[in-house]
Amino acid sequence: MAYGRFLLKRGLQGIGVVWGVVTVVFMLRFITPGSPVDTVAPLDADQETRRRIAEDLGLNEPLYVQYGNYIWDLLHGDMGYSYISSIPASAQVFSKLPATIELAVAASVVAIVISIPLGVVSATRRHQPADYGATTFSLVGISTPNFWLGIMLVLVFAVELNVFPTSGRAYGFADSVAAIYGPAPFFEVATAWLASLFLPAITLGTYFTALITRLTRSGMLDELGKGYVTATRAKGLPESLVKYKHVLRNTLVPVITVLGLQLGTLIGGAVITEAVFAWPGLGTEIIQAINARDWPILQGSLIVIGTAFVVVNIAVDALYAYLDPRVVA
Repeated sequence: MAYGRFLLKRGLQGIGVVWGVVTVVFMLRFITPGSPVDTVAPLDADQETRRRIAEDLGLNEPLYVQYGNYIWDLLHGDMGYSYISSIPASAQVFSKLPATIELAVAASVVAIVISIPLGVVSATRRHQPADYGATTFSLVGISTPNFWLGIMLVLVFAVELNVFPTSGRAYGFADSVAAIYGPAPFFEVATAWLASLFLPAITLGTYFTALITRLTRSGMLDELGKGYVTATRAKGLPESLVKYKHVLRNTLVPVITVLGLQLGTLIGGAVITEAVFAWPGLGTEIIQAINARDWPILQGSLIVIGTAFVVVNIAVDALYAYLDPRVVA
């Protein structure tokens, strides 16, 4: 029951946060210069034409009516209509979401595969060359800007060595899965997909890798100094069992929390990486929407990113409470 109340409380708080995000996104349109009519009306449109367009868009209604209509439409999955792209905004936004999730998950996988073993090695071999190498890597990873790293990787691996494509996304994960049963050659599709994903995932996951490496190292060192470790060693347990079953397990609880929080950050913070690699995700879509003043696309993208961030945080809280019941109490 306590766990159920905890989840209910977090769910209600999440709904409140999403409502706040929607409200702020809605108000942005009214505090920024210009009018949505300018993006729809022809350059030589007279005042009567502009008035009719504003009426069609509902801009002549009081603000609270527009707000109510906007909330009601969102509840029915309607994010508005993009007159620039000539399609519903929800269709455009959700068509870009899989690419962003794919990139964020790939960056997380890269970070987990590298950072946790590196953090364990660094902690168990303290003040040795492996520890110095790991700490130096984490310092460089945290200090390196994503946009600079992305450009350098493109210059070296795409332009000079011609190993990976410079930009774009020829195939997605769904295309690779479909190729297993479809007529397209699976190996060719999967290779092209992984090649286009490699450099963006490394670029986006480097900071994340450095952060988790530091967190794992400090957590391991903290746990190794506790009394239960001395007790398990006194009982004659093998050192590998002490380190990897007891110490690492206790270290991973805060690491999982940060992993979840960073996954939400990766979904919303991939804008620069997507721009560098022309990755067809929400980040690129947001930049294009800002340049074109395409408000329905921009608002829809921000709401989807905010909602994804809230959902990931609630899932992390649920997992953290499951692993450590003291959080619920």
